[in-house]
Amino acid sequence: MPMTMRAVVVDRYGAPDVARVVEVPRPSPRKGEVLVRVVAAAVTSGDARIRGARFPPGFALPVRLAFGLQGPRRRILGMVFSGIVEDVGPGVTNVAPGHAVCGMTGTSMGAHAEFVSVAARRVAAVPDGVSHADAAGLLFGGSTALYFLRDKAKVGPGMTVLVNGASGAVGSNAVQLARHFGATVTGVTSAGNADLVRRLGAERVIDYAVSDVRTLADRFDVVFDAVGNLSIASGRRLLRDGGVLVLAVASLWDMLRARRGVVAGSGPERAADFEWLLQRVAANDLTVVVDRTFPLDHIGDAYRLVDSVHKRGNVIVRP
Repeated sequence: MPMTMRAVVVDRYGAPDVARVVEVPRPSPRKGEVLVRVVAAAVTSGDARIRGARFPPGFALPVRLAFGLQGPRRRILGMVFSGIVEDVGPGVTNVAPGHAVCGMTGTSMGAHAEFVSVAARRVAAVPDGVSHADAAGLLFGGSTALYFLRDKAKVGPGMTVLVNGASGAVGSNAVQLARHFGATVTGVTSAGNADLVRRLGAERVIDYAVSDVRTLADRFDVVFDAVGNLSIASGRRLLRDGGVLVLAVASLWDMLRARRGVVAGSGPERAADFEWLLQRVAANDLTVVVDRTFPLDHIGDAYRLVDSVHKRGNVIVRP
């Protein structure tokens, strides 16, 4: 087998065209790792933020220090993948070559390539009936929404949940999971996505072009901001007494002040959560929204769609 592979390389921060497909050495699985032949990978808002060096307020310097000052040290981006196990490293017993798996790579990235090597504990089996595109599209938004709604906000029957950004990768999952847990959901999105958000389970849909979410008179048990245009102050004004404000996209200042009913930041990448979500998809209880799928050579077009902030759900590339 060739010891090289095609991958998207980003040498410097910038517009979508800085991402280019080149031949690079193929990784080999080390102890405890699996080598996966990538069938589908998500192009997430997180990937786009790193590529373009566009970070929430306060994060520019710390993120550049962590990831690279002029360009990412890890030149192959991509955090979410689904594919077929090609090889396993020493000590791996939970998967074998030929198994269909999906997972997230965290800060190691590397999923925008024909092959990715990742710790075996970070992957989950793709159930029969779930496509690789759906598996890749599910994990980023699904795991974020699950963590905040189930683990942090404790959403349950009779609660009311506002999802700001209800048609995106995170928001589309938040609407469905809040409904799954028994809540009544209000979604904030564009008029063009209103029908989609209703189909996903929102009882009420607010067009952000008509009504500013920050000025709503309603009060909710949980406010889930998947866009980043709510602050702690504006978000708290939308809460009932004892409510929880979720800031999935927060400034550094708001992250540092997140307490007393405010949770902010990113969720953990847990294989057990991936498995739970995948079973919901297999049972047709959860719909993965995929806007468009691109070949790897069109990674620039994929990034342009993500950068437009008008995508519906997820954007997928196929190596």
